[in-house]
Amino acid sequence: MFGDMMGLMGKLQEAKAEETKERLKTVLVDEKSSDGLLTIIATASGRIKEITIDPTLLEDQEQLEDYLILTLNKALDKAQNIHDTEMTAVAKDGMPDIPGMDMFK
Repeated sequence: MFGDMMGLMGKLQEAKAEETKERLKTVLVDEKSSDGLLTIIATASGRIKEITIDPTLLEDQEQLEDYLILTLNKALDKAQNIHDTEMTAVAKDGMPDIPGMDMFK
């Protein structure tokens, strides 16, 4: 009986994790360069959805490349943080409450 309950809890946990992963595909992260000339929109699952470039950046390829690298990395870092926080919450939610065994602090 205990094994059946653990198996059911495991399946429920997997379903919650999959549901969270799907939801994270719709959560958008908006990151702008410090001067607002470049905007990146990504999902919390790490996919780039949109890039907006001010026309003045098109005049200097090297500057545009630098902006893209910096702003893309910041957007993807934000996305990863949201992803990690959400998935940790799902994992923690499925753990039994055993005193002294809080692995997610």
